[in-house]
Amino acid sequence: MNITIAGTGYVGLVTGVCLAELGHQVICSDIQEEKIAMLQSGRSPIYEPGLEDLLEKNVACGRLHFTTNSQYAYGNAEIIFIAVGTPEQQDGTANLAYVREVAYSIAQFMKNDVVVCTKSTVPVGTNDQISEIIHRHKPANLHAEVVANPEFLREGSAVVDFFYGDRIVIGTNCSKAAAIIEQIYLPLDIPIIKTDIKSAEMIKYAANAFLATKISFINEIAMICEKVGANIEEVTNGIGKDQRIGPYFLQAGIGYGGSCFPKDTKALVQLAGNNQHSFDLLKAVIEVNNRQASLPVSKAKEIIGSLKSKKVALLGLSFKPNTDDVRQAASLSIIKELLKEGAIIIAFDPIAISNALQVLGNTIEYTQDIRHALLHADVAIIATEWEEIKQIPLDFFELYMNKPIIIDGRNCYSLRGIRKHRITYISIGRPIVTNDYKKSETY
Repeated sequence: MNITIAGTGYVGLVTGVCLAELGHQVICSDIQEEKIAMLQSGRSPIYEPGLEDLLEKNVACGRLHFTTNSQYAYGNAEIIFIAVGTPEQQDGTANLAYVREVAYSIAQFMKNDVVVCTKSTVPVGTNDQISEIIHRHKPANLHAEVVANPEFLREGSAVVDFFYGDRIVIGTNCSKAAAIIEQIYLPLDIPIIKTDIKSAEMIKYAANAFLATKISFINEIAMICEKVGANIEEVTNGIGKDQRIGPYFLQAGIGYGGSCFPKDTKALVQLAGNNQHSFDLLKAVIEVNNRQASLPVSKAKEIIGSLKSKKVALLGLSFKPNTDDVRQAASLSIIKELLKEGAIIIAFDPIAISNALQVLGNTIEYTQDIRHALLHADVAIIATEWEEIKQIPLDFFELYMNKPIIIDGRNCYSLRGIRKHRITYISIGRPIVTNDYKKSETY
C-alpha cells in the first residue's frame, strides 16, 4: 500500500522504516529539511538499535522515501499515519498544534480516499477533532476515515517492539477502516484489539500511567527498606513472583524519564481535572518521581559533606540505556543540583553526549572514556544503567578515583561483588557498603 508517515521522530521514523520492511511503499514527511536530507542519505538522526540498517536497506530498495513536500507526501497516500510530537504545555496538557497542522495539510492535499491513523499520543477526543478538521477542508468528493492506533514502542527496543509487540490497538467506529489497518499488521502475527476510538485513546494513557505507578510504588517501598534495613531487591524478587504483580517495572532507582511517562502522566491528570475528577493517585506518582532524581545528590552530601569544588563523575546522560534521548532524564536534574552545589562535573555516556550538549552546553565536561571520567573523581554517580557502565571493572573505581565512592541510582552492581573491593557504595533501597572490608572474609 502507499503509506505516508507525518513526523520522523522516534515513533514516526521507526513506524515508517518497519512498514517499508513489510513491503509497503512509504513516504516519511517532516518540516525539518536537515533531518530529511540526513534520512535521504540513509542515516538516522536518532539512535535506535537496528534502525539504521533497516533504513539503509529500504532506501536502497526504493520502498522508503523522505520529503518536506506536503503535496508529494499526502497526494497519493492510501493510509496516512500521524506521528508528530504532542509536547507538554505549561499547564500539563498536550500541545496539539502539530497534529492539527497535519490534519489541515492532509485535507488540503489529499487526492483520493484515505484512512488517517493517529499514532501520536493524544488526549481522549482528539481524533474527533482531527476528523472534523479534515472533513471541513477536504475536497467534497473524497472520503477520509480517522483511526486511533496508539503506539507502544519503547525507546531502545522500538524496532523489536514493532515486529514482536504485545498487542496492536485499532480504535474506530468504521469497520472498513479497521479492516484496512488490520490488514497492514496481520503479517506481524501480533494480537489485535479493536475498540471504539475514545477507548483506544485512553488505552495509551492508562498503560503509561499504570507503569509509572509501578515505578513510583517500588521506589516508595525502597525508601522504607532503607529505613528498616531491608533489601529492595529481595523484596521485588519476592513480590514479582506473584503472577498478579509480575517482575516488570519493579526496579528501584531514581525514577522514570523520557518523552512519554512524564508527559503522559501529567496530561492524564489534566484530562481528569478537565472532566471534574481529581486523579490523586497519579498526582502522588508524579510527586514521588520528581523526588527520586534528587536522591543521588543528597546521598553524596551525606557521605562527603560539601560538594563545592568536588569532582563528580556522572555516569549516564540518557534517560534509559540504548537511546540517545535525554528528555526528562534524571541526569539533567542531578546535574542542575550539582552545579548549584558548586561541583565540577564530568559526564560519561556512550551515545547521548551530543543531545545533552544541546541542553547543557559547556556547563559540564563530557567524555566517552569511563577511565577519564573517573580519574581523580571524589564521587561517582550512576544515572543510567548502560551495559557499558554495568560492565565497568570495579577495580577502576579503586584505581582512578581519589576515594572510591559510588552513588548508584540504578542499582547496577551486586552487593556481593562490591564487598570484594575497597569501595563505599550507596544504592537505592539496599544496605550501604563501606570500604572497610577484611580480605579474610568469605563471600
